[in-house]
Amino acid sequence: MALFIVKKILNNNVLIAENEEFKEVVLIGKGIGFNKKRGDQLSEEFAEKIFVLKDKEKQEQYKSLLPQMEAKTFDAIIDALNYIKNQTHTSLDEHTQVALTDHLMFSIYRTMKGISIKNPFLFETKSIYPMEFKIASEVVKIVNEAVKIQLPVDEIGFIALHIHSAIMHKNVLEINKDSQLISQLVNVIEEAFQAKIDKHSIDYIRLIRHLRFAIDRVHVGDELGEISKLTYTLQHEYPFCYNLSWKLIKIMQNALKKPVGNAEAVYLTMHLQRIYSKILTN
Repeated sequence: MALFIVKKILNNNVLIAENEEFKEVVLIGKGIGFNKKRGDQLSEEFAEKIFVLKDKEKQEQYKSLLPQMEAKTFDAIIDALNYIKNQTHTSLDEHTQVALTDHLMFSIYRTMKGISIKNPFLFETKSIYPMEFKIASEVVKIVNEAVKIQLPVDEIGFIALHIHSAIMHKNVLEINKDSQLISQLVNVIEEAFQAKIDKHSIDYIRLIRHLRFAIDRVHVGDELGEISKLTYTLQHEYPFCYNLSWKLIKIMQNALKKPVGNAEAVYLTMHLQRIYSKILTN
Protein backbone atom coordinates (compact mmCIF):
# COMPACT_ATOMS: atom_id res chain seq x y z
CA MET A 1 0.00 0.00 0.00
CA ALA A 2 1.52 3.30 -1.13
CA LEU A 3 2.13 6.09 1.36
CA PHE A 4 1.67 9.75 0.45
CA ILE A 5 2.93 12.94 2.08
CA VAL A 6 0.29 15.69 2.29
CA LYS A 7 1.39 18.90 0.54
CA LYS A 8 -1.81 20.98 0.45
CA ILE A 9 -5.42 20.56 1.58
CA LEU A 10 -7.86 21.96 -1.00
CA ASN A 11 -11.00 21.05 0.95
CA ASN A 12 -12.31 18.24 3.17
CA ASN A 13 -12.53 15.85 0.24
CA VAL A 14 -9.51 16.81 -1.88
CA LEU A 15 -5.82 17.28 -1.18
CA ILE A 16 -2.51 17.45 -2.99
CA ALA A 17 0.09 14.87 -1.98
CA GLU A 18 3.27 13.27 -3.27
CA ASN A 19 5.21 10.05 -3.11
CA GLU A 20 8.34 8.66 -4.76
CA GLU A 21 6.53 6.74 -7.52
CA PHE A 22 3.85 9.23 -8.63
CA LYS A 23 5.46 12.52 -7.52
CA GLU A 24 2.60 15.04 -7.11
CA VAL A 25 -0.98 13.72 -7.21
CA VAL A 26 -4.54 14.78 -6.42
CA LEU A 27 -6.14 12.50 -3.80
CA ILE A 28 -9.92 12.41 -3.55
CA GLY A 29 -12.05 10.80 -0.86
CA LYS A 30 -14.82 11.75 1.53
CA GLY A 31 -13.27 13.51 4.53
CA ILE A 32 -9.74 12.79 3.32
CA GLY A 33 -8.61 16.36 4.04
CA PHE A 34 -10.35 16.72 7.41
CA ASN A 35 -7.90 17.56 10.22
CA LYS A 36 -4.93 16.97 7.91
CA LYS A 37 -1.96 19.29 7.67
CA ARG A 38 1.08 19.65 5.45
CA GLY A 39 3.63 16.88 6.06
CA ASP A 40 1.15 14.30 7.35
CA GLN A 41 1.46 10.76 6.00
CA LEU A 42 -1.57 9.23 4.32
CA SER A 43 -2.16 5.67 3.12
CA GLU A 44 -3.48 5.01 -0.39
CA GLU A 45 -6.46 3.11 1.09
CA PHE A 46 -8.06 6.39 2.24
CA ALA A 47 -8.22 7.75 -1.31
CA GLU A 48 -11.23 6.87 -3.44
CA LYS A 49 -9.53 8.29 -6.51
CA ILE A 50 -5.97 9.28 -7.40
CA PHE A 51 -5.23 11.65 -10.26
CA VAL A 52 -1.65 11.79 -11.49
CA LEU A 53 -0.95 15.03 -13.35
CA LYS A 54 2.56 15.10 -14.77
CA ASP A 55 2.18 18.27 -16.82
CA LYS A 56 2.95 21.22 -14.52
CA GLU A 57 0.59 23.64 -16.29
CA LYS A 58 -2.34 21.17 -16.21
CA GLN A 59 -1.51 20.46 -12.57
CA GLU A 60 -1.87 24.13 -11.66
CA GLN A 61 -5.10 24.50 -13.67
CA TYR A 62 -6.66 21.49 -11.97
CA LYS A 63 -5.60 22.63 -8.50
CA SER A 64 -7.13 26.04 -9.12
CA LEU A 65 -10.44 24.51 -10.27
CA LEU A 66 -11.02 22.04 -7.44
CA PRO A 67 -11.38 24.44 -4.46
CA GLN A 68 -14.06 26.39 -6.36
CA MET A 69 -16.44 23.43 -6.48
CA GLU A 70 -19.05 22.39 -3.97
CA ALA A 71 -18.82 18.75 -2.88
CA LYS A 72 -21.90 17.65 -4.87
CA THR A 73 -20.59 19.37 -8.02
CA PHE A 74 -17.20 17.80 -7.58
CA ASP A 75 -18.71 14.32 -7.03
CA ALA A 76 -20.92 14.70 -10.10
CA ILE A 77 -17.96 15.65 -12.29
CA ILE A 78 -15.84 12.76 -11.00
CA ASP A 79 -18.74 10.35 -11.67
CA ALA A 80 -19.12 11.83 -15.17
CA LEU A 81 -15.40 11.44 -15.92
CA ASN A 82 -15.47 7.83 -14.73
CA TYR A 83 -18.54 7.13 -16.87
CA ILE A 84 -16.80 8.54 -19.97
CA LYS A 85 -13.68 6.53 -19.19
CA ASN A 86 -15.66 3.27 -18.80
CA GLN A 87 -17.84 3.80 -21.87
CA THR A 88 -14.99 4.77 -24.20
CA HIS A 89 -12.44 2.33 -22.72
CA THR A 90 -10.05 5.29 -22.89
CA SER A 91 -7.78 6.55 -20.14
CA LEU A 92 -8.48 10.27 -20.07
CA ASP A 93 -5.23 12.16 -20.53
CA GLU A 94 -4.36 15.21 -18.45
CA HIS A 95 -5.54 17.71 -21.02
CA THR A 96 -8.94 16.02 -21.43
CA GLN A 97 -9.41 15.59 -17.69
CA VAL A 98 -8.74 19.26 -16.96
CA ALA A 99 -10.69 20.50 -20.01
CA LEU A 100 -13.77 18.41 -19.16
CA THR A 101 -13.65 19.35 -15.48
CA ASP A 102 -13.42 23.00 -16.45
CA HIS A 103 -16.23 22.72 -19.01
CA LEU A 104 -18.60 20.81 -16.74
CA MET A 105 -17.97 23.11 -13.79
CA PHE A 106 -18.74 26.24 -15.78
CA SER A 107 -21.71 24.56 -17.50
CA ILE A 108 -23.20 23.97 -14.04
CA TYR A 109 -22.48 27.53 -12.90
CA ARG A 110 -23.90 29.04 -16.11
CA THR A 111 -27.09 27.01 -15.78
CA MET A 112 -27.51 27.98 -12.12
CA LYS A 113 -27.23 31.64 -13.12
CA GLY A 114 -29.64 31.25 -16.04
CA ILE A 115 -26.96 31.83 -18.66
CA SER A 116 -27.16 29.60 -21.73
CA ILE A 117 -24.79 29.31 -24.69
CA LYS A 118 -26.29 28.22 -28.00
CA ASN A 119 -24.55 25.41 -29.84
CA PRO A 120 -24.77 26.14 -33.60
CA PHE A 121 -23.41 22.69 -34.48
CA LEU A 122 -25.68 20.63 -32.21
CA PHE A 123 -27.46 18.62 -34.90
CA GLU A 124 -24.27 18.13 -36.93
CA THR A 125 -22.43 16.93 -33.81
CA LYS A 126 -25.20 14.43 -33.06
CA SER A 127 -25.08 13.13 -36.64
CA ILE A 128 -21.29 13.03 -37.02
CA TYR A 129 -20.44 11.66 -33.56
CA PRO A 130 -23.47 9.52 -32.55
CA MET A 131 -21.60 7.39 -30.00
CA GLU A 132 -19.99 10.40 -28.31
CA PHE A 133 -23.35 12.22 -28.31
CA LYS A 134 -25.03 9.26 -26.61
CA ILE A 135 -22.35 9.16 -23.90
CA ALA A 136 -22.58 12.94 -23.47
CA SER A 137 -26.37 12.64 -23.01
CA GLU A 138 -25.79 10.24 -20.11
CA VAL A 139 -23.13 12.56 -18.65
CA VAL A 140 -25.68 15.38 -18.61
CA LYS A 141 -28.17 13.08 -16.83
CA ILE A 142 -25.53 12.19 -14.21
CA VAL A 143 -24.82 15.88 -13.55
CA ASN A 144 -28.49 16.90 -13.59
CA GLU A 145 -29.50 14.25 -11.05
CA ALA A 146 -26.54 14.90 -8.73
CA VAL A 147 -26.67 18.70 -8.73
CA LYS A 148 -30.47 19.02 -9.20
CA ILE A 149 -30.28 21.24 -12.25
CA GLN A 150 -31.24 20.95 -15.92
CA LEU A 151 -28.28 21.50 -18.23
CA PRO A 152 -29.47 22.66 -21.69
CA VAL A 153 -29.36 20.17 -24.58
CA ASP A 154 -26.73 22.38 -26.26
CA GLU A 155 -24.26 21.23 -23.60
CA ILE A 156 -24.57 17.63 -24.86
CA GLY A 157 -22.99 18.73 -28.14
CA PHE A 158 -20.12 20.53 -26.44
CA ILE A 159 -19.42 17.57 -24.13
CA ALA A 160 -19.59 15.15 -27.10
CA LEU A 161 -16.75 17.07 -28.78
CA HIS A 162 -14.65 16.77 -25.63
CA ILE A 163 -15.33 13.02 -25.57
CA HIS A 164 -14.35 12.69 -29.24
CA SER A 165 -11.21 14.68 -28.43
CA ALA A 166 -10.37 12.14 -25.70
CA ILE A 167 -10.96 9.13 -27.94
CA MET A 168 -9.00 10.48 -30.91
CA HIS A 169 -6.32 12.24 -28.81
CA LYS A 170 -7.03 15.40 -30.79
CA ASN A 171 -7.27 18.93 -29.47
CA VAL A 172 -10.91 19.97 -29.02
CA LEU A 173 -10.13 23.27 -30.77
CA GLU A 174 -9.09 21.33 -33.88
CA ILE A 175 -12.31 19.31 -33.73
CA ASN A 176 -14.30 22.54 -33.39
CA LYS A 177 -12.56 23.90 -36.48
CA ASP A 178 -13.55 20.78 -38.42
CA SER A 179 -17.18 21.21 -37.28
CA GLN A 180 -17.13 24.84 -38.37
CA LEU A 181 -15.70 23.82 -41.75
CA ILE A 182 -18.51 21.27 -42.25
CA SER A 183 -21.06 23.96 -41.36
CA GLN A 184 -19.45 26.32 -43.87
CA LEU A 185 -19.57 23.64 -46.59
CA VAL A 186 -23.27 22.98 -45.88
CA ASN A 187 -23.99 26.71 -46.21
CA VAL A 188 -22.23 26.75 -49.61
CA ILE A 189 -24.29 23.74 -50.73
CA GLU A 190 -27.60 25.33 -49.63
CA GLU A 191 -26.64 28.56 -51.35
CA ALA A 192 -25.90 26.67 -54.58
CA PHE A 193 -29.14 24.66 -54.32
CA GLN A 194 -31.08 27.82 -53.35
CA ALA A 195 -32.89 25.69 -50.79
CA LYS A 196 -32.63 24.53 -47.20
CA ILE A 197 -31.64 20.89 -46.81
CA ASP A 198 -33.75 18.70 -44.54
CA LYS A 199 -31.32 18.22 -41.66
CA HIS A 200 -33.18 15.12 -40.46
CA SER A 201 -32.97 13.30 -43.78
CA ILE A 202 -30.75 10.24 -44.12
CA ASP A 203 -29.15 11.81 -47.23
CA TYR A 204 -28.03 14.85 -45.21
CA ILE A 205 -26.63 12.68 -42.41
CA ARG A 206 -24.71 10.61 -44.99
CA LEU A 207 -23.37 13.81 -46.58
CA ILE A 208 -22.02 15.36 -43.39
CA ARG A 209 -20.57 12.03 -42.23
CA HIS A 210 -18.79 11.78 -45.57
CA LEU A 211 -17.48 15.34 -45.13
CA ARG A 212 -16.26 14.45 -41.64
CA PHE A 213 -14.38 11.37 -42.86
CA ALA A 214 -13.05 13.30 -45.86
CA ILE A 215 -11.59 15.90 -43.49
CA ASP A 216 -10.11 13.11 -41.33
CA ARG A 217 -8.53 11.57 -44.44
CA VAL A 218 -6.97 14.90 -45.38
CA HIS A 219 -5.54 15.31 -41.85
CA VAL A 220 -3.75 11.96 -42.04
CA GLY A 221 -2.84 12.15 -45.74
CA ASP A 222 -5.06 9.25 -46.77
CA GLU A 223 -6.83 9.12 -50.15
CA LEU A 224 -9.73 7.21 -51.68
CA GLY A 225 -8.98 5.08 -54.73
CA GLU A 226 -9.50 6.65 -58.16
CA ILE A 227 -12.65 5.71 -60.10
CA SER A 228 -11.94 7.13 -63.58
CA LYS A 229 -14.97 5.69 -65.41
CA LEU A 230 -17.41 6.89 -62.77
CA THR A 231 -15.72 10.30 -62.76
CA TYR A 232 -16.39 10.69 -66.51
CA THR A 233 -20.02 9.59 -66.11
CA LEU A 234 -20.78 11.92 -63.20
CA GLN A 235 -19.00 14.85 -64.85
CA HIS A 236 -21.27 14.56 -67.91
CA GLU A 237 -24.54 13.42 -66.33
CA TYR A 238 -24.48 15.68 -63.26
CA PRO A 239 -22.27 18.67 -64.19
CA PHE A 240 -23.91 21.01 -61.65
CA CYS A 241 -23.22 18.77 -58.63
CA TYR A 242 -19.84 17.70 -60.00
CA ASN A 243 -18.69 21.35 -60.28
CA LEU A 244 -20.13 22.08 -56.83
CA SER A 245 -18.16 19.17 -55.37
CA TRP A 246 -14.96 20.71 -56.71
CA LYS A 247 -15.90 24.06 -55.20
CA LEU A 248 -16.25 22.32 -51.84
CA ILE A 249 -12.92 20.56 -52.28
CA LYS A 250 -11.17 23.89 -52.93
CA ILE A 251 -12.72 25.35 -49.77
CA MET A 252 -11.49 22.31 -47.81
CA GLN A 253 -7.99 22.65 -49.27
CA ASN A 254 -7.82 26.34 -48.34
CA ALA A 255 -9.10 25.69 -44.81
CA LEU A 256 -6.96 22.63 -44.08
CA LYS A 257 -3.85 23.80 -45.96
CA LYS A 258 -3.49 20.30 -47.41
CA PRO A 259 -4.36 18.65 -50.74
CA VAL A 260 -7.68 16.80 -51.07
CA GLY A 261 -7.72 13.64 -53.21
CA ASN A 262 -9.47 13.82 -56.60
CA ALA A 263 -11.65 10.81 -55.79
CA GLU A 264 -13.45 12.85 -53.10
CA ALA A 265 -15.21 14.72 -55.95
CA VAL A 266 -16.81 11.48 -57.14
CA TYR A 267 -18.32 10.56 -53.78
CA LEU A 268 -19.31 14.13 -52.99
CA THR A 269 -21.08 14.42 -56.36
CA MET A 270 -23.16 11.31 -55.59
CA HIS A 271 -24.15 12.63 -52.15
CA LEU A 272 -24.99 16.05 -53.57
CA GLN A 273 -26.98 14.63 -56.49
CA ARG A 274 -29.17 12.51 -54.20
CA ILE A 275 -30.10 15.59 -52.16
CA TYR A 276 -30.47 17.90 -55.18
CA SER A 277 -32.74 15.53 -57.10
CA LYS A 278 -35.13 15.37 -54.13
CA ILE A 279 -35.15 19.17 -53.84
CA LEU A 280 -36.04 19.44 -57.54
CA THR A 281 -38.93 16.95 -57.22
CA ASN A 282 -40.46 18.60 -54.14
